[in-house]
Amino acid sequence: MARAPVLAAGGIVLRSGETPLIAVVRLRKRNEWVLPKGKLDDGETPRGAARREVVEETGHEVSVHEFLGTLVYESGGRSKAVHYWRMETNGEQLYKLMDDVKAVEWLPLDAAVERLSRAYERVFLANVGPLALEVAAPARFARQPEARQPVHGTKMQFVEADAAAPAADPESENNDRARTGRSRRRNLVQKMRDWLRRAA
Repeated sequence: MARAPVLAAGGIVLRSGETPLIAVVRLRKRNEWVLPKGKLDDGETPRGAARREVVEETGHEVSVHEFLGTLVYESGGRSKAVHYWRMETNGEQLYKLMDDVKAVEWLPLDAAVERLSRAYERVFLANVGPLALEVAAPARFARQPEARQPVHGTKMQFVEADAAAPAADPESENNDRARTGRSRRRNLVQKMRDWLRRAA
């Protein structure tokens, strides 16, 4: 009889800044670089476990946002299913890292993918990382309306269009920005559905 999979949860954790950075942690036992995650405690929800594990492994307080997907792989002769959420942190490290973790690093997406020791985590982050950055970008722009620098690739098109356009009335500009944000969120949801359908 097949054993039930081990259930775990974690986060793709973004640290705010002109270039958003993603957390990767170094395990003490195997000296591997991995995404922050851990097993569920008895009675714990996956989302609650994801937040707890990320706080313990990175030492940062985080806010938990969209569910990004589930990574399933073999570990110690059993299947392990890890549910991941997009998370954000703005502050400095507040807590001591748990004993299992040797270090935490904050890297741009491409560098974070390269740093990961396990191929399946590299593939997962390469797929969901751009989606996490894309959905986080409008929120960062909303919090800093005076910032006109692009957060990452696709945002540049909107910034250049704004700069080239004649001065518009602020109310109309806000409506356009809200419509653009809604359209990008719909596109992101469709991309997530397509990706999850392919991964199933």
